[in-house]
Amino acid sequence: MIPAPTSPSANADWLARSLAAVWHPCTQMRHHAQAGEAQHLPLIPIARGSGAWLYDFDGRRYLDGISSWWTNLFGHANPRLNAALKDQLESLEHVMLAGFTHQPVVELSERLAALTGGVLGHAFYASDGASAVEIALKMSFHYWRNLGRPEKREFLCLAGSYHGETVGALAVTDVALFKDAYAPLVGNPARVLPSPDARLALDNESAAAVARRAAAALAVHLERHGERTAALIVEPLVQGAAGMVMYDPEYLRLARALCDRYEVHLIGDEIAVGCGRTGTFFAHEQAGIHPDLLCLSKGISGGYLPLSVVLCRSTIHAAFLDDSTARAFLHSHSYTGNPLACRAALATLDIFARDNVLAANQRRAEQLAAALEPLAAHPQVRHLRQRGMIAAFDVMTDDPHFSRRFYRAALDHAALIRPIGNTIYWMPPYIVDDGEIAHLGAATQAALARALT
Repeated sequence: MIPAPTSPSANADWLARSLAAVWHPCTQMRHHAQAGEAQHLPLIPIARGSGAWLYDFDGRRYLDGISSWWTNLFGHANPRLNAALKDQLESLEHVMLAGFTHQPVVELSERLAALTGGVLGHAFYASDGASAVEIALKMSFHYWRNLGRPEKREFLCLAGSYHGETVGALAVTDVALFKDAYAPLVGNPARVLPSPDARLALDNESAAAVARRAAAALAVHLERHGERTAALIVEPLVQGAAGMVMYDPEYLRLARALCDRYEVHLIGDEIAVGCGRTGTFFAHEQAGIHPDLLCLSKGISGGYLPLSVVLCRSTIHAAFLDDSTARAFLHSHSYTGNPLACRAALATLDIFARDNVLAANQRRAEQLAAALEPLAAHPQVRHLRQRGMIAAFDVMTDDPHFSRRFYRAALDHAALIRPIGNTIYWMPPYIVDDGEIAHLGAATQAALARALT
């Protein structure tokens, strides 16, 4: 347990000021002000970060078990990332990318293309994941339009999929909590197809068999509607906001073949699962395939600055080359390809290369599994699962406030673990050591015990 502060709370002042001035995301703001009630959601003022830890203004610390919404890869205030950004500040902080270019964006584009083996050779930049999804959807539709096939304007997504909260991204999102209020704004909602969620196995069915069953539904749909379908968008291997739904790579292999057969783009949304989270740098590598458009964000800048990128095949890029401006892709953002964000991404890729991060993460993933193992026998724990540096389990309870109770209890045990509904998950930075992993396990067990009583 974290000891209570012995002096007047600096946290309290920042908390009051934030509640008075800041509209916080993904939150019913009233819950932040309901201290002592079941629905209360604590608002924690953070003063600084160091490594895997966040520190509040009263000196309490919290292990960042979810990488600050899946963004932080190499710890807070990482010296190498800090040094790269300080160096970049001395030369160029920003220039518009329309009509101009600069060293960090060129080098980053080249290195990302190389990581795909040159298959995805052109990079288009924005600042966040939802914007990357919007770009990919627009690119796909506009590609078919430029090819004289405007009828190909429909999109497909998986049940439980989440791809962002801008209007276009909501069209391919299947999480009612985020989507229902804005349904009248979504002009062309995607067709939702069965998820290859391994938890849907029937009678000892393997995860690969579940994947084949879901792919069969995709095949039926494309056989009937392929002429009108522009793209299928998927979160490869792990559907994050659905509750860390995990599935077999077989689905990606079959989906790739079906998209090829029916001339449909495959969009890989690796905003959350890219950059090593699933054990390979890109999740789709585990299926031995490449998407036509690949969305990256979150960890690509090491969790430092807003940055997203869409990588595409050269055939897609070529379809926009013409004397007519109307055939160009005119999408733009003021901070597209920001030099500071790109430099952070380059420093992130340097750490991957120099520290052999993916190999080191194999051992960390084993330690995460060992720390979770004691929970396997818990009578209310189901579907303990893991893919690389993402681990999760579901809790069987009817308590509508379970997730908030667990979150508060975890904070009291010095851990930031924010459940998705009744799904508890870990997605820590790649620099956690054995002791910190053990702490994460102990905090999870203690918080679960308290939240269920």
